[in-house]
Amino acid sequence: MMKKMFALLISMLLLLVVVGCSSGTDEKASGATKGKEGYTIGFSQGTMNHPYRVAMVEGNEQYFKENNPDVKVVVTDGENQSSKQVTDVESLLAQNIDALILSPLTEDALTPVAKVAMDKGIPVITLDRKVNTPVTLHIGANNKQMGVDAGKYLTEILSGKGNIIEIQGTAGASATEERHSGFEEAIAGTELNVISTQYADYLREPAMSYMEDMLQRFPKGEIQAVYAHNDEMALGAAKAIAAAGRADEIKIIGMDGMNIAIEAVKNGELAATFIYPTTAPEAAQYAYKIVTGNTEGLESEVILEAQRVDPTNVDEFIDKGI
Repeated sequence: MMKKMFALLISMLLLLVVVGCSSGTDEKASGATKGKEGYTIGFSQGTMNHPYRVAMVEGNEQYFKENNPDVKVVVTDGENQSSKQVTDVESLLAQNIDALILSPLTEDALTPVAKVAMDKGIPVITLDRKVNTPVTLHIGANNKQMGVDAGKYLTEILSGKGNIIEIQGTAGASATEERHSGFEEAIAGTELNVISTQYADYLREPAMSYMEDMLQRFPKGEIQAVYAHNDEMALGAAKAIAAAGRADEIKIIGMDGMNIAIEAVKNGELAATFIYPTTAPEAAQYAYKIVTGNTEGLESEVILEAQRVDPTNVDEFIDKGI
């Protein structure tokens, strides 16, 4: 009799353990950690070699510090290498984080680890650039529409005619592809022609070097505009153009809305820049809602508004960029 009672007691204890483990797994998988005392959020940045990327990280860190002190943020820097960022994310996942904020360097390389995180029940929030797998939330501006707007603006100020140098960002990044395709779409049917294009990785020095080559290849009068996928590259191109004494003949457009670029618009060095929201503090705000289970009405994408800064409105944006 005692043996039977002991066996029954052991069976009940095992059942309780199984149910408890199952319940914990379900809670993690659904992201329902509401009521937890503290949270750890991993923030994987593709690169910190650009003011925009720094502002994205620091702005969200500051928001957490001021508004959600129960959140510990672990930040990693991919150093502009997809392989390192993949390793960074794997390390973050091993730390039992409650959510992953991911600004991927390139789509394809970061897709597998983003999927691993989602499969583990860890919410994933992508910023600016996307991955090729469903995530909990994507936050960013409409990069394709920004490309369209840039193309329309150049069409307007060049009266629909002229030769353009396009300086693209990082190959394989969703922002690069979308800013390029939107621009192509906008100038289709006009007499604007992209006569040369090259990736410059969103960096100033490679863009300046490339522009120097283009100024040698295309003599005075053969280039009417430069469309750069960000301000750093636009400013690099502007430096090369000014050094060649051709600033008066070439219009330059950048993107991101750096303060130095806004000043360059004011000074006539750039024709325009487009302010691209840094996703701060939106990333922190939505991440906290997700880890605390406050996801009612949450959709899969949050589109932030971009703003063109040109000579007609530049005074409104002085010192309001990044």
